[in-house]
Amino acid sequence: MKYRLLGNTNERLSAIGLGCMTMSSAYGTPDDKESIAALELAIDLGINFWDTADVYGNGVNEEFLAPMLKAHRDKIFIATKFGFRSNPGEKGVQFDASPAYMRVAVEKSLKRLGVDVIDLYYAHRVDPNVPIEETVGAMAELVKEGKVRYLGLSEASAASIKKAHAVHPISALQSEYSVLTREVEETILPLTKELGISFVPFSPLARGLMTNTLDVSTLADNDFRKGLPRYQQEYQENNTKLAQGFAEIAAGKNATAAQLALAWVLAQGEHVIPIPGTKKRKYLEQNAAAVDVELSASDMQAIEDILAKYPNTGPRYSEDLNKLVDKD
Repeated sequence: MKYRLLGNTNERLSAIGLGCMTMSSAYGTPDDKESIAALELAIDLGINFWDTADVYGNGVNEEFLAPMLKAHRDKIFIATKFGFRSNPGEKGVQFDASPAYMRVAVEKSLKRLGVDVIDLYYAHRVDPNVPIEETVGAMAELVKEGKVRYLGLSEASAASIKKAHAVHPISALQSEYSVLTREVEETILPLTKELGISFVPFSPLARGLMTNTLDVSTLADNDFRKGLPRYQQEYQENNTKLAQGFAEIAAGKNATAAQLALAWVLAQGEHVIPIPGTKKRKYLEQNAAAVDVELSASDMQAIEDILAKYPNTGPRYSEDLNKLVDKD
């Protein structure tokens, strides 16, 4: 495994992290036995950057990771997030990044994870009802108290990042980024590099689309992707052809499509640390090997050409979910 420094720290994190959400929720049916084996393999492979959130399975994912953290605490840099909350009697979830709710959330996460300190604590979104300076100021108090080591934001705009960083150093900014989702390239990627903040792409494989192994028609009714525009029938033909063409480029480099997609993300800057999610050992091993895939200028151009050939990929989020993304 290769390693990259976490922004504004001396922490060495695996260049490929591990998104743990799907082990407990969102995609398909959980398989605890295989997921535990995957976590053990992650440690063996030197993947030390693990990502979860209190909303994943309503706390179940944090609890699931606790035994591994207890057994291998010195080998795991754990990141979790707060902000989404469900209220009894109400549909869906609301977002609350108020200092009062943060205090409740962090104590619950510490307990579920079974740790004394959270390595990286993210505000899962920017709360439009709470000034970002107030949220980050309260998070900074957790650092002083020794409950949290470093701070992060997720899906934050450039303006919010600047305001937050002025209050307390931000170590990581997490947003969706892949060959299909590139909005961050205009301002966010350059800004995080300028401020020394690690950029942490979630869904770097476009939620499976760029692996050339996903059959959208077989997704279970409770699969999170069923509600996202990109995975609907109107985009299926375009995305299938795109994934096939992308896989052909990968095969020319003796790589899988997933490895090519991750190598492309890694090539966007030394401050970029993707966290592909998986609960299967075979995919975890493939993902880890992506750090050894080197891309030439012609490789990068070939990727741009196939993307241009099949542009009708569809929006990443529904209208409701898009409202939760902070915009300048």
